Amino acid sequence: MLDPGSATDRVADVLVADGVARIGSGDTFAGVDAQMVDIAGQLVVPGLVDLRTHLREPGEEHKETLQTGLRAAAAGGFTTVCAMPGTRPPNDSRAVTEMLVQRGAEVPGARLLPFAAITRGIQGRELTDMAELRDAGAVGVTDDRWPITDAGLLRRALEYADTFGLLLMQHCEEPALVRGALAHEGVVSTRLGLRGWPRQAEDAAVARDLRVAELTGARLHIAHVSSAGAVALIREAKAQGVRVTCDVTPHHLTYTDQAIATFDPMFRVVPPLREESDRQALLGGVRDGTLDVITTDHAPHHALAKECEFEEAAPGMAGLETALPLVLALVDAGDLPLDVAIAALSTRPAEILGRAQPLEGGGDVTVIDPAKRWRVEPARLRSKGKNTPLVGAEVAGAATWTLVGGRVVHTHEERHGA
Repeated sequence: MLDPGSATDRVADVLVADGVARIGSGDTFAGVDAQMVDIAGQLVVPGLVDLRTHLREPGEEHKETLQTGLRAAAAGGFTTVCAMPGTRPPNDSRAVTEMLVQRGAEVPGARLLPFAAITRGIQGRELTDMAELRDAGAVGVTDDRWPITDAGLLRRALEYADTFGLLLMQHCEEPALVRGALAHEGVVSTRLGLRGWPRQAEDAAVARDLRVAELTGARLHIAHVSSAGAVALIREAKAQGVRVTCDVTPHHLTYTDQAIATFDPMFRVVPPLREESDRQALLGGVRDGTLDVITTDHAPHHALAKECEFEEAAPGMAGLETALPLVLALVDAGDLPLDVAIAALSTRPAEILGRAQPLEGGGDVTVIDPAKRWRVEPARLRSKGKNTPLVGAEVAGAATWTLVGGRVVHTHEERHGA
């Protein structure tokens, strides 16, 4: 078992009963009447937590539903996912938040924790009633992929969210620098004739938001960091005591803008894939703890939204079921230590949400077989979103058991056969 939260890394037997995991070895559980499962060679880790998941319900159920999304999350080893508020209507009211909490509890799969909007209608003008949203079940606020560009409004939002114990998540981008942009501004975008998205658009926004967070003393979470400059700014801010956390996606850790050389719309994401120097800086940020969390930013789309020209394709990549093999591939390549990768997928996001629990004593459980090879086939993916560049590829690493509150919500054989 590997539990970064308690610095535990050892071979052990695990008994899950009444929602509580107990750790032992040898004859510790002799005579216990329980189903025995041989998971020799596999990893027992705290349940994976995704801070940024687009579940599309309400309003875009043709892309994803709570049922398909939460089942996909469980299949990917995630025991908890945070639903983004950019739905139709957006989650900016008690009614929508309560609906998500109720529906999420009814659906078998991962646990759902909703993020509500910072501003009404995600319009960037008027703050939502954060106290009411918290009472309805929201764990944080964000305007999803739309940044708060008014520094005064951001200051009030940070202070308001902190007052009510809500995490404020900000997409950092200077919109004036990216209008009409389709790909990272560099050699590849120039060669392809695509309008460039400069990394400085992210760097400038991150620098400003960090200073506003420093002014307020409130918590700030920066979503899907993609540039080397942003990593350096966050590292410096943390050293100065700014209360900032941040996340990075598996695809930004894995791919660069070279992936769009054939105009493959599967690689159109926001923020865009950047250069190798940025990718290396992101990996370094995860290794040294500057980047706290690896989050999927799962963005499922209908097939037609990606079966088109690159310029017309919807941005985003489905990632709940493929995040684990992508991250484990980085571990195999020597880019990330295993304990750091597991912490970034499990204990760190749980700590940021204030919901961290050790494996022994009530925490959710994910069992991972890092050697399990499987083919990414659309028919076997739980998510409605098949928009991943890994379709058809054979990958290594799978969640073989996912337990939420002591209840089994996924086994690998359910999807892939014995």
